[in-house]
Amino acid sequence: MIKARHHIVVYPLFKWLTRFLIKRNFRAVHVEGYFTDNHKAILTIANHVSWWDGFWAEYLNQKIAQRRFYFMMLEQQLKKHWYFSYTGGYSIKTKSREVVKSIDYTAELLHNQENIVLMFPQGKIHSAYNNDIHFEKGVQHIVNKSPDDMQVLFVANFTDYFSDAKPHLYIYHEAYPALFLKKNDIEKEYNQFYTRVLNKHKIKAS
Repeated sequence: MIKARHHIVVYPLFKWLTRFLIKRNFRAVHVEGYFTDNHKAILTIANHVSWWDGFWAEYLNQKIAQRRFYFMMLEQQLKKHWYFSYTGGYSIKTKSREVVKSIDYTAELLHNQENIVLMFPQGKIHSAYNNDIHFEKGVQHIVNKSPDDMQVLFVANFTDYFSDAKPHLYIYHEAYPALFLKKNDIEKEYNQFYTRVLNKHKIKAS
């Protein structure tokens, strides 16, 4: 697998580029949710809806957590976009024995309280307005291998244009203790969160 690095120049540039691109391409960003920083590691679980997803997650990180950012990418994509490994990207090779290495590496990252790790449990891009989010295997294993006091941050992203030329970005989030999700089905809990915020967003956007 390809492990992540944070280049002394490339990573700060990536953080700046995140703020610049979002400010330039979105009419407004609406961040709404519940997060109390306990100064421990964070695993971010988000819906996978577009090319923008990683930038949105880093934007949220800068707003509420300020951790060192890591994110999981398919190995073939990371080899193609190799520069992301200098901004915290690391690989997973699906349908291979190396999946275990990626799971163990993720859990290792989450034992450092300075880190935040982003995962897209769907594995590939889907519509933001799906009513059901299906998790690929591995997410529950990562939570089970991680510290009990780590936080798992559920995130759901939606965009709407309304009467503007540029879209509005809505980032909904809620934090859960890892210990709670070790005792419960993380896919079920995420879908309950997702359904709740999607219905809330539909009312807000109507």
